[in-house]
Amino acid sequence: MDPVRYRILGTTQVLRPDGRPVPVGGARLRALLTVLALRAGRTVPVGLLVDEVWGDEPPADATGALQALVGRLRRALGADAILSAEGGYRLAAAPDDIDLNRFERLVGDGTRALADGAPAKAAGVLDDALALWHGPALADLPDHTAEAARQETRRLDALRTRHTAALALGHAEQSLPELTALCDTHPLDEPLQALRLRALRDAGRTAEALVAYEDVRRLLADRLGSDPGPE
Repeated sequence: MDPVRYRILGTTQVLRPDGRPVPVGGARLRALLTVLALRAGRTVPVGLLVDEVWGDEPPADATGALQALVGRLRRALGADAILSAEGGYRLAAAPDDIDLNRFERLVGDGTRALADGAPAKAAGVLDDALALWHGPALADLPDHTAEAARQETRRLDALRTRHTAALALGHAEQSLPELTALCDTHPLDEPLQALRLRALRDAGRTAEALVAYEDVRRLLADRLGSDPGPE
């Protein structure tokens, strides 16, 4: 039987092999599943689980409360889904059963394909990777700011690589709307700005590219006190 799949790139979800969701009710239950899925196949210590699920407000009997929560999660997913190990618990899942792990694997594959001179392959693989995102990463963790920011940075890296592949394929015009929106959101991201300028140039919009370059030059000077890099 095919394994279930776990989504943590957005609201935490569990999907059966046929795509039907497994109901996982309750914020604490989803938080527990998120922490376990982040470390799928590894034992997560009880103390870390309590910290991640309850934050600064742990229950008086934290160990007992965690045991009860694990019991509820086992009833939802199956008794063998959460394994007890010395000092903690482990989600019985292969790395590729977790969308975050699949995303990282696919991004690596796409990046290597682009470096090997296969932009069409890179574009397809990176599209598959980016399609795994369904909202802000780790949305069900009470305090997920640092880890979520790290994953968002990884997503932005993947978007840059995807647009690099698009330009190599001659798809500059198609890339421009998203590149412009990304530059508006991340104005100090110089590699992203460089991609937008290349896309404008490749689309034959040279005058716009020159104006956009001057805008970036002034922005970097005003905000960072620096000039644009050679690229």
